[in-house]
Amino acid sequence: MSTSRRALLGAGLATAALPFLPAEAAAPFVGRGAPAWYRFRFGAYEATIVSDGALPLGKAEDAFTGAQPGQVNELMRANFLDPANAVLEQNALIVNTGRQLILFDTGMGDSMGEASRMFGPTTGRLLRNMRAAGIEPSQIDLVVLSHAHCDHCWALVDAQGNRNFPNAQVALAEADLNFWTDDANKRGPAFMVPFIDGAKKNLSAYRDRMVMVRNEQEVVPGVIALSAPGHTVGHTVYAVTSGQEAMVYTGDLAHHHILLLRHPMWEFAFDTNPQQSAQTRARMLDRFATDRTTVMSYHFPWPGTGRMVKEGQGFAWHPTPMDVTSLG
Repeated sequence: MSTSRRALLGAGLATAALPFLPAEAAAPFVGRGAPAWYRFRFGAYEATIVSDGALPLGKAEDAFTGAQPGQVNELMRANFLDPANAVLEQNALIVNTGRQLILFDTGMGDSMGEASRMFGPTTGRLLRNMRAAGIEPSQIDLVVLSHAHCDHCWALVDAQGNRNFPNAQVALAEADLNFWTDDANKRGPAFMVPFIDGAKKNLSAYRDRMVMVRNEQEVVPGVIALSAPGHTVGHTVYAVTSGQEAMVYTGDLAHHHILLLRHPMWEFAFDTNPQQSAQTRARMLDRFATDRTTVMSYHFPWPGTGRMVKEGQGFAWHPTPMDVTSLG
């Protein structure tokens, strides 16, 4: 028997020898966690990360492709992750510049009824978590979209088609706007039909207040668009700067902090152009690692901020410790 096992058993026997004390009051299970939001200073700005809830994809080897047989499952198990259910986070960034309140991506929402639960019941929590963080949707001045997939824009409106962000403009690459509102693209994988129907419903409510983003151009002061095509035709990441501080909101550049960092040329089942997506990912991750850039990833483990470093043929993820003292 190993020393550690003997020690654990010894501790158990010692506990069993304690005198029995009757329970004074049996507390019921609470059954829910705390609202998921995290706030920190970023230069002169205030940043808040708000969760839309977990996004379970099912079998990892079905979602992440291009590997040798068994390689995805082996890598998941080696990192204490369940290969039968790859679960992603949904971390929406809200930046208060002092002049504007900017939301990056909206989460799944409930605008498409049953289709809004295609990944299960744990999504669609952005609005309630925003309110728990003291932010009302009506305060948002600009919604910046990385792309027009369901888990990034379907909370622009509610189930009745009303704007959830009544005072906001919406920024998006024109290529994505055109692609995901075109019925002619309802071909290929089955998810294309609800994805396009959902994008049309959500984006059309803001057609009179759309802002078309352009590569390496300012969206608003402090936010620069960087084209990152492949996951979708107009997928865009955003550099947020304040003084000497810089952070890149990477959207869906890499969906998984292990699989697509260790093997950036693997592919993802929901990519519009998987090969281009992998090439874009490898190029940008190399740039971020070389420059030691702080990144904020929509799908990485909560709250999604950290840095990449080169490791072998890929990269490793180093999350930023949450600073509980930054706001006093």
